[in-house]
Amino acid sequence: MFKIVVVAVGLLAVPVAGFAQGETFSPTAYCVKKGGIVQTRIPEYGTNGGTPLVLAGPQQFCQFLSKDGTTQIDVLLTTLVAKLPSLAALAYYAEVPYNDPSCQGSPGSCYCSQIGGTDLFGGINAAGGGWVLNTNPDDVLDACIFPDLSSIDTYGLFYHSAGIIRGRNLDGKLRYKNP
Repeated sequence: MFKIVVVAVGLLAVPVAGFAQGETFSPTAYCVKKGGIVQTRIPEYGTNGGTPLVLAGPQQFCQFLSKDGTTQIDVLLTTLVAKLPSLAALAYYAEVPYNDPSCQGSPGSCYCSQIGGTDLFGGINAAGGGWVLNTNPDDVLDACIFPDLSSIDTYGLFYHSAGIIRGRNLDGKLRYKNP
């Protein structure tokens, strides 16, 4: 039997570029200052029809839209503000080329698996699912989650691996800088 233990770590008040001296660090304020939109998303299974199963554990994501508003990339808020390397940030910076000619499902989901993450709802799962925007049940985000619980938009990551920016380039937006 496996036992999963999740430890929550609070963010301390620290000086951060773009914040006034003495101003308390806020992950949501950081997202907004970097040009993002904070969104609460709820994990749901079965979004491809019928009544989806709402799962526990809503999370906040920071969404960055392209200048024309036609594309986006979403990053889990805790991934965005992490000062130390996270697997999601490193995967974004690494731009590992996609190499899975045997992929039987979504290429974004296959890419996520290729680089060590998991796309809990994507791949060949016909029922569908993902991170549903709390204000719009039709807005479903497919996110790649890594073993350190960092997460980033599956398709934003996939396209970035081919040099295509969806939403905004996260260089200079992720708190952990490109090594």
